[in-house]
Amino acid sequence: MMTPALPASRADRTSADVSATAWALAARGGDPEAADHFVRALHGDVLRYVAHLSGDPQSAHDLTQDTFARALGSLHRFEGRSSARTWLLSIARRAVADSLRRAAVRPRIADAVDWRTAGERTQPCGLPGFDDGVALLDLLERLSDERREAFLLTQVVGLPYEEAAGFLGCPVGTVRSRVSRARVALEALLQGAEAAAALPA
Repeated sequence: MMTPALPASRADRTSADVSATAWALAARGGDPEAADHFVRALHGDVLRYVAHLSGDPQSAHDLTQDTFARALGSLHRFEGRSSARTWLLSIARRAVADSLRRAAVRPRIADAVDWRTAGERTQPCGLPGFDDGVALLDLLERLSDERREAFLLTQVVGLPYEEAAGFLGCPVGTVRSRVSRARVALEALLQGAEAAAALPA
């Protein structure tokens, strides 16, 4: 049975956003300690977001580093009109899109006869929650892009619906509808998977 990650309360998230935005603005002014606080405060959100958005947990750390490298390089343009987290997630989204474009044109070579099986054997299967995480990724892949991103932003990253709407460029009601439909679809997919697993071999 999968246990969904619970986002922080709205008050905690708002407080964290205010702090992260203040650190980003201070880092923009050249404060290295503020830059460190900014990275630490938002690293987990970016890592979760790029892992789900790219569908490739193996490249998530590289994409997260790329996101922060881009963000720190363009901090001079950040004016605090949106929260630092929203601004950073938009950079993460571009980093993932660029990565997917590069991967699409890169030739793939493997020495192993069955490269997929060889790759799966190198995965850290013994980690707590690993199987649930893989199952969630598989289920999320079956959602439409719009529903998946709305679900990830609000339920995994923890953005308020209003902020997710601004990030996605659509009305709040549309985000709520997409998340609701994503939940219904995920529940149906999960029930179907559990029913199939319960059938005798």
